[in-house]
Amino acid sequence: MKQFKIIKISAIALAFLTLQSCFVAKDYSRPETVVETEYYRTDKLPQDSLSMASVSWKTLFTDAQLQNYIEEGLQNNIDIRIAIQQVLAAEAYLKQGKAGYFPTLNGNATYTRQELSENSQFGGQFSTLDQYQLSGGLSWEADIWGKIRSNKRAFQASYLQTVAAHKAIKSRLVANIASTYYQLLALDEQIQITEETIETRSNSLETTEALKEAGNVTEVGVKQTEAQLYTAQAILIDLKNEARLLENTMSILLGSPMKEITRSELDNQQINTELKTGVPAQLLSNRPDVIAAEYNLVNAFELTNVARSSFYPSLTLTATGGLQSLDIDDLFSASSLFATITGGLMQPIINGRKIRTQYEVSQAQQEQARLDFKFTILNASKEVSDAMYSYEAATDKIEVKEKENEAYSLATDYSQELLDNGLANYLEVLTARENALNSSLDLVNAKNSQLQAIVDLYEALGGGWQ
Repeated sequence: MKQFKIIKISAIALAFLTLQSCFVAKDYSRPETVVETEYYRTDKLPQDSLSMASVSWKTLFTDAQLQNYIEEGLQNNIDIRIAIQQVLAAEAYLKQGKAGYFPTLNGNATYTRQELSENSQFGGQFSTLDQYQLSGGLSWEADIWGKIRSNKRAFQASYLQTVAAHKAIKSRLVANIASTYYQLLALDEQIQITEETIETRSNSLETTEALKEAGNVTEVGVKQTEAQLYTAQAILIDLKNEARLLENTMSILLGSPMKEITRSELDNQQINTELKTGVPAQLLSNRPDVIAAEYNLVNAFELTNVARSSFYPSLTLTATGGLQSLDIDDLFSASSLFATITGGLMQPIINGRKIRTQYEVSQAQQEQARLDFKFTILNASKEVSDAMYSYEAATDKIEVKEKENEAYSLATDYSQELLDNGLANYLEVLTARENALNSSLDLVNAKNSQLQAIVDLYEALGGGWQ
């Protein structure tokens, strides 16, 4: 009889297990038309599927000092180390999600002592009652509607999202270190130009004072020349201060105390990698933040599946067994064995709308994740387009600024020569000098902008984490 009941219960359980093919859970599919070819907004629509994003930062950045700093930053940067811990936490949840298919097993050891009333049912026979029990409980939920499967996939998507976020931090860190390094090189060159300008203007001040003594210029000319010298000195102070602040910024990126950043020169920077964007659709596989955004959408999708499955009944099988005795000496005898098997089917009926609310919230969160995914792609394509335009503009500007700088340098030399010979007034010289200095500083800025655009394009395409 007992065996018959067990067989009957098992048959019922088996019947419910066959229903697992009738999943309520849906399968995720990427939204259509996620990336359009016109997203880069360029007349030079890329036809080559190769992208500079696949190039290692060690190949793109050829400066040995810069390579060392990037390596140091990837090892010690605080954000990177935090991201690693987040990955480890997500990995733990992933393991939990995989364990959802397995039953839970609990062990229990209890001792109970009861002081019985004389007027109770057994009070006349016992004054006290001792009971010893060793038991184990087994519980398992059948995944009829795909709830456990979806929950597992949600944990998996969350883990992969965290991994992608870690890659995004690496990509951003590499770009920030390179960008800061190039800014320092640009400041070094501007400092050198300003120091040379100060030396030149000091000599010009002496010349102007001599011309005043000769009666060729007035005291106004001397004071104007002197003021220009002070202006250059003030510019130098600002440039050196900015360089110190950038060194502190670089130190933070490297995860180190504030220190001097040794570096090469701006003119020594060579980018030998061909600037290829690849097709826009590659953003889905190259950009870590885009990858993370899609996994966030997958997570929200699967959690919606979980919420939907709560509308349907759940089948749970439980089994309890062990040893139970009133006497410790008889606890491990065969007569102390007991066992219980229970199959339960639970269907929510009235629960204060909690399940409906949970489902509607999950739907809203899924739509939000979809919009976030869409926005991330749009922003990524914008960054690519911006970097492309910035690079082209900086390249053209360098060519123009080099011609401008040459013209201003010649104008300064000619006007100074004319002034020395009494053939020009000091205002022409002052204007030429000021224009020459500004042009030289602008030329350095244009060179830096070109390098910054390369870094921005590399990051925008999803490079730096490989």
